[in-house]
Amino acid sequence: MQLHIQSVSELTQSIAALFDENYRFVHIHGEISNMRSPFSGHLYFTLKDSSAQLKAVLFKGQRKFLPEDIKDGQQVICHGRISVYEPRGEYQLIVDTVDFFGTGLLQLRFEQLKQRLIAQGLFSAEHKKLLPAFPQEIIVITSPGGAAIHDFLTICRNRKTSARIRILPVRVQGEGAADEIAAAINRVNRELKADVIVLCRGGGSLEDLWAFNEECVARAIHHSTIPVITGIGHEIDFTIADFCADFRAPTPTGAAERIIPDNIRLLAAVRKLREQMAGHIGRKLRNSQSRVASNRRLLGNLSSVLINASLRMDSCQAGLVQAIQNLLQDRLRACEELTGRLQDQAPLVKIRFRQQRLAFLNDTIRRQVLALLAARKARFAQQMARLHAVSPLATLARGYSIVTKKDASSSDMTIVTDSSQVTIEDQLEIRLHQGQIRCEVIEKN
Repeated sequence: MQLHIQSVSELTQSIAALFDENYRFVHIHGEISNMRSPFSGHLYFTLKDSSAQLKAVLFKGQRKFLPEDIKDGQQVICHGRISVYEPRGEYQLIVDTVDFFGTGLLQLRFEQLKQRLIAQGLFSAEHKKLLPAFPQEIIVITSPGGAAIHDFLTICRNRKTSARIRILPVRVQGEGAADEIAAAINRVNRELKADVIVLCRGGGSLEDLWAFNEECVARAIHHSTIPVITGIGHEIDFTIADFCADFRAPTPTGAAERIIPDNIRLLAAVRKLREQMAGHIGRKLRNSQSRVASNRRLLGNLSSVLINASLRMDSCQAGLVQAIQNLLQDRLRACEELTGRLQDQAPLVKIRFRQQRLAFLNDTIRRQVLALLAARKARFAQQMARLHAVSPLATLARGYSIVTKKDASSSDMTIVTDSSQVTIEDQLEIRLHQGQIRCEVIEKN
């Protein structure tokens, strides 16, 4: 039997043909590791599980169709084909598309939104509002049929609170649940009266709690003027709403315990403090009574001491009254002197003096203006007489007239002084002392 000897290239090509024929379309689930992105823009990584690994490549042309960038540690489903890289004799997965498996995409979206909101300051402590110590109006936004509201109300009943608790029913899971929760928070701030808002829900997977990881809920909590406390899931569950809230309780029960005072314990504490205060006051009174009695024994009879003190007080009183009277008289004389000086310098006195001077100056100016006007009037009349003597109007008044004719070249009116300036049928204007006459030339000499 003759052996069929193949070269490395031939065998590799045969194996590649087998892969192309039998593994043209594969769908492989695994974890991404050893991610590399060289200058070419392609992505090289290893797809592995607990017992095996597979090299994979995602070319630059397909990378742009990914909804999110892939990273080490992500669980994904890769769709593509198995091929052989002949220069190295290695088989690898040529990836066409990538689906994020399970909660991988949700966890990625969670971290991206969390980092973006942190950068915008929605989680900052400076925005946190203080919870009221004794709230009287509490609004709980939750599903009315869930176990979370039952646990919350159980704590309220056990602590015998007098606060008014209202429930705004919303969906806490599924499509549209986040919009309902955000709308309920906005409605409380806009329309209802509340001291605190409680968001609560029982435990569940990341997908179950996703309504509390939506951006609309985070912004509604951030913009709320009423303090918001969250009690969502179990102690290990954290949502975006927890980071935005003014206080995060680990469970719905913890939320109730945080905002509902334990009246039984408070009453017991008040009774204990009252007893302590009564005992302290009693001891103070007894000690004070003991000191009073001791001081009274030391002082003895104070009658003579009080009489002497009373006499000295009367004497001091008389001296004080006399000193006050003397002081008042001195102050009165000084006041009268200052009053006289003030009257001499009073503004009204100065104003009256200035008014008199102003009246005198006004009268002087008026006389001077009248004299000036009379002189100017006389001068004006003299100038008018001179003008009238040489005025053309005076000449016209003696029977003379002025004849004008329209110049044909310039359309201006020219004075006619010679009969040669006119022709038969010319239109003339004659200005008289009173009025004007328009006439036509019918003859000239």
